[in-house]
Amino acid sequence: MDIVEKGMLAGVDDERISKLLKLLSADDSHQVRFFSAPGRVEIGGNHTDHQHGRVLAAAVDYCMLAAAVDDNSDTIHMESSGFGSYEVSITDLSPVKDQEGTSEAFIRGVAEYLKDKGYKVGGFKASLDSDVPAGGSMSSSACFGVLVGAVINGLFNDGTIPYQELAKAAKYAENVHFGKPCGLMDQMASAAGGFVFIDFRDEVYPEVEKIDFDFTHLGYTMCILNSKGSHASLTEQYASIPQEMFTVARALGHEYLREVDLDEFYASIGKIRGEVSDRALMRAMHFFDDDKRAELERDALKASDIKMFLELINRSGESSQMSLENVSPEDPSNRSLALSIAYAKHLLNGKGACRVQGGGFAGTAEAFVPNSEVEEFTRKFTELFGENSVLIAGIRNYGAVEVKI
Repeated sequence: MDIVEKGMLAGVDDERISKLLKLLSADDSHQVRFFSAPGRVEIGGNHTDHQHGRVLAAAVDYCMLAAAVDDNSDTIHMESSGFGSYEVSITDLSPVKDQEGTSEAFIRGVAEYLKDKGYKVGGFKASLDSDVPAGGSMSSSACFGVLVGAVINGLFNDGTIPYQELAKAAKYAENVHFGKPCGLMDQMASAAGGFVFIDFRDEVYPEVEKIDFDFTHLGYTMCILNSKGSHASLTEQYASIPQEMFTVARALGHEYLREVDLDEFYASIGKIRGEVSDRALMRAMHFFDDDKRAELERDALKASDIKMFLELINRSGESSQMSLENVSPEDPSNRSLALSIAYAKHLLNGKGACRVQGGGFAGTAEAFVPNSEVEEFTRKFTELFGENSVLIAGIRNYGAVEVKI
């Protein structure tokens, strides 16, 4: 795990550090160490990771920061700024049904995974602060899981745990302890840092390629558009996407769509229609297209071909909206995400690109806006969707790190 000077990380300043130290109330501040994990954005491959597909993602310069000290106890105690305190005994790390959906579940799950892999897990005290925007779909949950792993890595394992294992620990915690059936993309992007192209053909050992790229040098700024739609009662709609993709894969004798040959799929589509729903077939079509697009987007970035990259982003957005159907929830009164995308495209007027970001339905979109038009774009979008509906997302080149103060 890298050790990074605080001045190299956006948002990590003396005021934030003082806040954490005050919250921690450690007996000896000289023993306190600091750790950070970034939020993330998905750029290519919408809902492809859970089918062992390919994705393009990036860590952003919004992060969670922790001050931690080894207190030689058998308890992990975390005090979170604005969100209360959490306490987990490391003497029994098995899942607790009543803790599903809680921060304790993340802590317990990460600790259990790392301990089972043979790493040392000890008790510690920590304080936590986050500037990852709530509702910004920058995956604060994955960021939290990765951060817990980073603290355990630094305090008890000399930073030797690979970032891939920190990502898997966070995913395990989210799947088994927290109760959310997510893929590995969010955790891997947060743990690795920078732009990453991830191939999940082998989910146990995914191929991760880091890409050196900066949008601003090619004239564009990445903006996260928060339409502030309600996520209430949408869990089933999120879960329906992998569930329906699985039905198509299994109808063709496979477990994941990545294992299905594209020609085989289209040759068999008439035979399996009825066995699987029409929407499942459309979602499978989206998978095949967006899985390939993620690879093409990577190639465009590596070639600094911004025109092709933006064209692929727009195609991905159209596929998510039309075939994946994850832009508008079933409630006809909840169309804020669809409206935000339509309005962003109107403001862009053929320039840049826009697509849904993350799980969808009532989440966020991302827009790639010409640098010269960001101020006007933000002003007009904010007039419709309110304050903090446009978040400028810079790329953070560091993943889970220890921060040198």
